[in-house]
Amino acid sequence: MAALDQKSPNVLLQSLCCKITGKSEADVAHQFQYAVRVIGSNYAPTIERDEFLVSEKIKKELLKQRREADAALFSELHRKLQTQGVLKHRWSILYLLLSLCEDPRKPSNRVPVCSYGALLAQALPRDVHSTPFYYARPQSLPLSYPERSATAHNSSMATSGISSMGVFSINGPGPTPPSLLTGLQPVGESMRGSRLAWTLPVSSSPSGAGAAPRPTSAPSSSPAPRLPQRQRRDGDGSAEIGEAALVRDILYVFQGIDGKFIKMCSPENCYKIDLKVPLCKSLRDTSSRLAELGWLHNKIRKYTDSHSLDRAFGLVGQSFCAALHQELKEYYRLLSVLHAQLQVEDDQGVNVSVDSSLTLRRLLVWTYDPKVRLKTLAALVDYCQGRKGGELATAVHAYGKTGDPHMRALIQHILGLVSHPILNFLYRWIYDGELEDTYHEFFVASDPTVKTDRLWHDKYSLRKSMIPSFITMDQARKVLLIGKSINFLHQVCHDRTPPGKIMPASKSTDSPKDATELFTDLEGAFQSKIDAAYFETSKYLLDVLNKNYQLLEHLQAMRRYLLLGQGDFIRHLMDLLKPELVRAATTLYQHNLTGILETAVRATNAQFDSPEILKRLDVRLLEVSPGDTGWDVFSLDYHVEGPIATVFTRECMSHYLRVFNFLWRAKRMEYILTDIWKGQMCNAKLLKSMPELSGVLHQCHVLASEMVHFIHQMQYYITFEVLECSWDELWNKVQQAQDLDHIIAAHDVFLDTIISRCLLDVNNRSLLNQLRAVFDQIIEFQNAQDTLYRSALEELQLRVQFEDKKRQRVEMGEWGVTAEQEAEENRRVQEFKDTIPKMCSQLRLLTHFYQGIVQEFLRLLMTCSDESLQFLSFRLDFNEHYKARDPRLRPSLGATRGRRSSNI
Repeated sequence: MAALDQKSPNVLLQSLCCKITGKSEADVAHQFQYAVRVIGSNYAPTIERDEFLVSEKIKKELLKQRREADAALFSELHRKLQTQGVLKHRWSILYLLLSLCEDPRKPSNRVPVCSYGALLAQALPRDVHSTPFYYARPQSLPLSYPERSATAHNSSMATSGISSMGVFSINGPGPTPPSLLTGLQPVGESMRGSRLAWTLPVSSSPSGAGAAPRPTSAPSSSPAPRLPQRQRRDGDGSAEIGEAALVRDILYVFQGIDGKFIKMCSPENCYKIDLKVPLCKSLRDTSSRLAELGWLHNKIRKYTDSHSLDRAFGLVGQSFCAALHQELKEYYRLLSVLHAQLQVEDDQGVNVSVDSSLTLRRLLVWTYDPKVRLKTLAALVDYCQGRKGGELATAVHAYGKTGDPHMRALIQHILGLVSHPILNFLYRWIYDGELEDTYHEFFVASDPTVKTDRLWHDKYSLRKSMIPSFITMDQARKVLLIGKSINFLHQVCHDRTPPGKIMPASKSTDSPKDATELFTDLEGAFQSKIDAAYFETSKYLLDVLNKNYQLLEHLQAMRRYLLLGQGDFIRHLMDLLKPELVRAATTLYQHNLTGILETAVRATNAQFDSPEILKRLDVRLLEVSPGDTGWDVFSLDYHVEGPIATVFTRECMSHYLRVFNFLWRAKRMEYILTDIWKGQMCNAKLLKSMPELSGVLHQCHVLASEMVHFIHQMQYYITFEVLECSWDELWNKVQQAQDLDHIIAAHDVFLDTIISRCLLDVNNRSLLNQLRAVFDQIIEFQNAQDTLYRSALEELQLRVQFEDKKRQRVEMGEWGVTAEQEAEENRRVQEFKDTIPKMCSQLRLLTHFYQGIVQEFLRLLMTCSDESLQFLSFRLDFNEHYKARDPRLRPSLGATRGRRSSNI
């Protein structure tokens, strides 16, 4: 045995030929070569390859010959052989032993050994040397035509000797030695690793499912008995359709083409076999399952055909169609292999019962993975109907959330192709500020009709439906700001700095794989790219606005002039404007007021401001209504243009003018009350000689004190709690702002807070009306007191003149006054005294109206949701003077508890 093991299979086969024919090695050359062809072919009848059955038959033969001891020995040796695993093709060896031990006279389905001996004893056919010799290719995929030709070429180059051959089983080829396979390229090598799922599964059968083509007929010159001719695939002419015909139809259906028996049923939208066609239920069901692959193929192909030529579908949509075409291309490779296998079997007349032939069940196995892939693609096509651009990328990304690693890899591959145009859009936008989105696929939208002055606010916006789901809203907002900042610098600020100097050099996507890797690492590489571009661009823009256009200085100027923060300037301006503003509004001229404004600037600390700021300060006259005075139509104005107009928009400036008019009116009330107090202090000593006015003057002092307290508390609230606190918050936010949008948002919040807390919004309209009524009562009180003092001073002057004339006459030695003069003087004095009750009643009525308005104002303040306004009501009525007069100002116990609980 050791000697036999050391011999090669070629030597053993040659020795077997010599043993059977009884000739020498030189005489059996032709028989030896023919034996090689027979072993390499598949002429043997189809036999079930069951090692256990063959061993049982051998034992039965031994028992028939009454060789029980040999049967027991054979069983023991067979058991040991199975445990050792030395031989790989035990069935072939056992079948050979069984064939050798059979009686030649007994009829059998197997070809007896004597027939092989007779066959080998004959001369080889005349074309034995010219006919190419085909080696089997087990455990590999069916070969396409180029590969088969290459195999045949390599095989024909083999020598006629047996030294390079391996051992073949009698009923089929065994494994090809590695030496013969070195020149053959495997089918899978031409495909990418990610596409191996399309290929056919590797067969583990000893004979191999993908055997190479065999000779079509036995040698015509050989007198040996012919092997049985296999049935061709065209059918046997029986009433029932054979499986071979169905296989041919199925291969056509795989491509979306109607077969002879399997056709597309339009009403049901599926491939069906006509019920009239004679076919067994198992084949009908299997064919229906396989035909689903054609339906899936048609669904995908219909989508790609309908959108491939649609330019409006955009670059993202075309990339999606290209990805689907790529997957279909891999599917067509499988079909080409199957068609080649079918063609080879048709040419050789192979029966469907042969192990290496195409059957419906084999097609079910080989098309399982492609069917799963096509199902995924068909479902993806359904989900993507009517979508384009970023919305399409979102739909593809949603299908990647699966636990199947193969399907996830497929979706990731498609997503890389689909997102590649989006990433190109994004890079051009954030690095160059260019937006060439012809078909509106990108999530940044541009409105070409918007003018330059509204570029930041209205020209660019987010198209939210096109934001891919793998990009967060914060990242999309930053992307929008980056490109918008670049365009703002170029078009509005006229900054010619190249984008490469603002941020690092741009890097475009090299391949869809780069896009996939970037978008799968949203928290890492992608976020770092966006953040780097965002911070660099925003920082550069803010530096340009602050250094070249003095944004922060203009913001402070708004606070000093339009919000009355420059106290000395506002006071002096009011003093200078008083003679002009008390006149009718129709008599005012803007150039006169502008001259007064320049005088106030030169006389106060405002003269030290930048000329760029002072030249923007101007006077505006509002629309005149009948009966208006200069106080009602006067307003300061601040001209803004260029880049700073992006922050100080027209809406913002209108808010500033509303706040200025309110503050100017409140400042005027303070100015009026100051004049009232001055009049009272200056006239107090003069009117001591008129005791009848003591009650009226006291009433004036009390009402003036109430008004002064009210205005002082309102001024404190507006100046410190509203303006100063809001300004401090604004300035902190501006200092910490990372982009221009943060500054604009903080500025808008600042104005909204001022307007709401100054009672200028819609919700506080009733409070504002009450406050304006209070201001009107102050003006009425000023007019009443001025009238009182005017009358009193005139009466006092007449009395002094009467006393002076009386004294002069006494000094001249005449009577001081006559009876008629004294009666006239007494009558005039009495008339003045009669007007005092009228003045008192007028003051009481004015006081009543004023206190009623204040009480209603306090009541509205107490019902406000803003705590600062509630605290203002407490300060205005700190001694509960108004609460004692009005029961409505006394909150109930339940309301007090509710407010305390809400504060807690």
